[in-house]
Amino acid sequence: MFAVYAAEQQYRHDTWSRDREHAILASIRERKIAVAPRRPARVIDAPQRVAWARPIGLHVSEHHPAVCAVA
Repeated sequence: MFAVYAAEQQYRHDTWSRDREHAILASIRERKIAVAPRRPARVIDAPQRVAWARPIGLHVSEHHPAVCAVA
């Protein structure tokens, strides 16, 4: 009988803990949603690309002055 009582108590405790965790996560989500529209939109300029990727199979002469590191 003690094992049944202990199992019931453990089940109730686990259920209560799980419900509490779900409630906390729900409140965190609601708070994030409520705060999100208040933030001003930040515009960040994308940096200009200064170098183009080397196509696969392209071999560059090592004697050319514009040559950088070759992978």
